[in-house]
Amino acid sequence: MYIKQLSVFVENKSGRLAEITSTIAKAGIDIRALSIADTTDFGILRLVVDKPFEAEKALKEAGLTVSLTDVIAVGIPDRPGGFAETMCKIADKDVGVEYMYAFISRDHDRAYLIMRVADNEKAIAALVAHGCEILSGDSVYKL
Repeated sequence: MYIKQLSVFVENKSGRLAEITSTIAKAGIDIRALSIADTTDFGILRLVVDKPFEAEKALKEAGLTVSLTDVIAVGIPDRPGGFAETMCKIADKDVGVEYMYAFISRDHDRAYLIMRVADNEKAIAALVAHGCEILSGDSVYKL
């Protein structure tokens, strides 16, 4: 039920993202979703890829600081209110969201979210109880 997400420490300097993404590409790894948050001096690049363990190894071998984190991927209705309904299901169980980002799908009526929450099990239980689609790692890695 969990998705493996890579978190990569990135110095804010020209060409750094090109270096990281080239390392991933040379390892034959495909990026499925990404998010970057930055400060003046550094950023955290969060990635969901088709081969997370291989990506972690390649990035570490390139001298980068990287870690794997368990996150959840949720399919939501792609219509007005679909996102709000999903967030209410988590809020009703008092689960805090640390961060999230969306990713693109080939499905025309679905949108997808990657979420890092305070309690994965509680969030998954709340979402499943209300009929939400929780994606497996394999399903996300193969999108």
